[in-house]
Amino acid sequence: MINKKIAFVVVFIIFILSGVTTFSFFTGEDGGRSFLSPIKYQAPKSENGSGETVVDTEPKTEECPLNGQMLSKTQRNIWDVQRPLGIMIENHKEARPQSGLSSADIVYEAVAEGGITRFLAIYYCQNAAYVGPVRSARMYFLKFLEGYGQNPLYAHVGGANTPGPADALGYINELGWSSYNDLSQFSVPFPYFWRDYERLKNVATEHTVYTSTKKLWQYAKDKRELTNVDDQGVRWDKGFSPWKFEDDAKAADRGKVAKIDFGFWDNLASDFSVVWSYDAKTNSYKRTNGGAPHLDKNTGKQLEAKNIVVVFTKESPANDGYEGGHLLYKNVGSGDLLFFKNGQVIKGTWNKETEEDNIKFFDSTDKEIFIVRGQVFVEVLPIGNKVNY
Repeated sequence: MINKKIAFVVVFIIFILSGVTTFSFFTGEDGGRSFLSPIKYQAPKSENGSGETVVDTEPKTEECPLNGQMLSKTQRNIWDVQRPLGIMIENHKEARPQSGLSSADIVYEAVAEGGITRFLAIYYCQNAAYVGPVRSARMYFLKFLEGYGQNPLYAHVGGANTPGPADALGYINELGWSSYNDLSQFSVPFPYFWRDYERLKNVATEHTVYTSTKKLWQYAKDKRELTNVDDQGVRWDKGFSPWKFEDDAKAADRGKVAKIDFGFWDNLASDFSVVWSYDAKTNSYKRTNGGAPHLDKNTGKQLEAKNIVVVFTKESPANDGYEGGHLLYKNVGSGDLLFFKNGQVIKGTWNKETEEDNIKFFDSTDKEIFIVRGQVFVEVLPIGNKVNY
């Protein structure tokens, strides 16, 4: 009997040390709930072995419907049979450098809580083999995502669930997204989400969840019957209103607004302040976050975007009793904006008439602003915040 007990203990220890499955216990990040989450560990590798999107050398003849970027026919053949995918990516200091932000068509950034910002990265035309760290849902990001057609995919790890106006998980249920186009890690198993303790070393467990756009699109197709059409044959872009696009301005027509500098919350400016520096040669803006170049871990390169849109909106506390302080941003309606492209700034307004409408950008004469083909980065700031440029 003693020998059997010893053998059992030895086997158990070997199983724990093998790292096949990691059980992680979280407490309180989303409405005070605790949960036990089994996610298998995966070593840092990707479909092509590097974590980067494979370089496509084909002629760029196809326009991405989300941001106007010109891509290849091979890439279009891929995006034509899928639907937009929004992934929540965190911006805690321990989460940097994140993976996959440079591959997103559009990125929205706003404070999640405590002055710490979070990203809603929207993918459709390009793939990212590694994306993360993935974090929880917030109400205002959901409302931005609702503008991307019929039932866009939404990937996250749980979400704000305290009863009240910031109850993101309750809103997902209200929309009818649960177990359909909602891809919460709580219901989508390994290998579609995984933990990687090696990719970002010596960080808290909540900063270790990653995913892959390819895997999530495959899951949506195989498990939810969601491709470019839903199970009723309705295309995702029914009712979707795209932006208008234009090519890069000629070098002689580019402006001299060299730097965009702002913070989200004054008391945390040093950690979460943002500077976008204009590179006239590439006609793009390179991002610095918290005083350091903001890199994508997949590529090792600094994040850069063709369009920086600063939208001003009302920020208010949810007052739902959550200790961390859930927030609300009024992103349905209209407000002021600063639109940066081609080294120039345009003062105007943003408009999003309903939750289902895509946000649109207008100049001071109420003409819709054209997007320079390429990534769009939308920065959501409270009304009254100062932007230096």
